[in-house]
Amino acid sequence: MYATEAFGEFYSTVQSAPLPPEAMHHAKRALVDWHAAVYPGISHEAVRILESVLEDELGKGSANLASGKSATARAAALINGAAAHAAEIDDSFKDAMYHPGAPTIAAAIAAAQDVGATGDTLLKGIVVGYEISTRIGVALGRGHYKYWHNTATVGVFGAASAAAFIYGATPAQLAHALATAATFSAGLQQAFRMDSMSKPLHVGRAAEGGLLAAKAAAAGAIGSLDVLDGDAGLGKAMSDGANWGSMAATLGSDFHICRLTFKNHIGCGHTFAAIDGALTLKAVLGIDSSKIKRIHVATYRPALDIACNLNPKTENEAKFSLKYIVATALAFGSVRLAAYTPERIADAETRRLMDCMTIEVDPEIDAAFPGKRAANIRIETLDGQLAEHFQPNRKGDPEDPLTDADLDAKLLELASPVLGRSVAEKLASTLWSIDRSTTVDFAQ
Repeated sequence: MYATEAFGEFYSTVQSAPLPPEAMHHAKRALVDWHAAVYPGISHEAVRILESVLEDELGKGSANLASGKSATARAAALINGAAAHAAEIDDSFKDAMYHPGAPTIAAAIAAAQDVGATGDTLLKGIVVGYEISTRIGVALGRGHYKYWHNTATVGVFGAASAAAFIYGATPAQLAHALATAATFSAGLQQAFRMDSMSKPLHVGRAAEGGLLAAKAAAAGAIGSLDVLDGDAGLGKAMSDGANWGSMAATLGSDFHICRLTFKNHIGCGHTFAAIDGALTLKAVLGIDSSKIKRIHVATYRPALDIACNLNPKTENEAKFSLKYIVATALAFGSVRLAAYTPERIADAETRRLMDCMTIEVDPEIDAAFPGKRAANIRIETLDGQLAEHFQPNRKGDPEDPLTDADLDAKLLELASPVLGRSVAEKLASTLWSIDRSTTVDFAQ
C-alpha cells in the first residue's frame, strides 16, 4: 500500500457511518473560527488584488465569496482561502505545524456550494480534510517546516481530502486526488520573512489546488500513487526523513480536529506563549509598562526564525515580529486588529519596550517543539523588582482551550464590523446549527 492509499479505510467508514458527535461538534467550532478569520481578511490588500485579477470568474457560478459575490468554485476556494489566512487569526494543529482551517474549509465550502451538499456533508468533509492533512503534516516533520510554509504545502491535502469527500469520490479516487495534490504542494517560508503579500496567496492556492485535484480525481484523473513515499517523492524532496509508516494508525480513534488551537491573539502564533507569559508577569508585578526596565524572552527556535522582524514598519512585518508583539501586549494589554495600525506600530512606548527586550532560544523549550509551545519571561522594573515566569502553553491551545462562547465572541468581534452586529449574530446561529441544514448558504 502506498502512503496515498493509507486513508482509504477511514474515508470509506466516514462515507457509510456517522461520525462521533464530539468530532462533528469540533468541526462546527472550526467552521465558526474560520468565519471569524475570513471577515477581517477580505479587506486585506492581497485579497482585494486577487479579486480584481479574477474578476472574470466572479458574478457567476454556484459558490460565494465571504464578501457576498458569487463565484466559480475554483475562484471561491482561492479567494476565501487567502482571506481566511490574511489576518493571521486562523486555527492551527500544533504537531503538524499547520493552520488547517483556511485552506480546508475554503475548499470544503466551495465544493459543497458547487454540488448543493447538506451541512452534515460539509462537516464530515471538514473532519476528513483535517484528519488526513494533519497526519501528512506530522509525517513530514520538523525537517519540512524548516523551509516550507506548511499551511500551503500541507493545506493542499486538507483541501483535496475535504473536497473529494464532498464531491463523492471513491476511496481509490481519494488516493489519486492526494497524489495530484502532492504535485501542487508549494509555499516557502522565505516568502514572508520581509514585507510581502505572498503568505495568504499561498493558502488560497492550496485551497484551489486541492479542490481542483479532488474534482479531477472524481472525474477519473489519476496521479502517481507513490508520490509521497517514492524515491523521488514529496517526502524525500521536501523533508529530511518523513515517516509514512504509522501515519494512519489512529485514524478514526484519535480525532485531531478535537485538539486544535484557536488563536486568542492576532499575529504569528509562535509569539503567543510569550504574550501570555509577559501579561501574566506584568499582572503579578502589579505595574504598568512604563515601570519596565528590561524584558527577556526565551522560547523555541521557530519563534525567532519566523517572527524575526526586529524593526517592523508595516502591518505584515509587525505580525511577524516577536519583539513588537510582546511589547505592544505589555503597552496596551492585548494584541487585536488595532495593534497593527500605523499609529500603533510607531507608538513610542512600544518602541521603548522593544529596545529594552532581549530574545533567545531556550534549548529545552525548543526540544519540546512542535508539541509544546512555551516561553520563559523575565522582567526587571525600574525600582529593582525582578520576576520570572514560565508559560507552558498558549491560551487557545488544547491544554487551555477557548470555549464555544469564546469562539462565538471572537466571531462577533471580527465579523460585526463587516456584516453588522445583527447579521453576525444570525451567521453564528446558522453555523452552530449547520448540521441540520439542507444547504450550505452563508450569504448575508
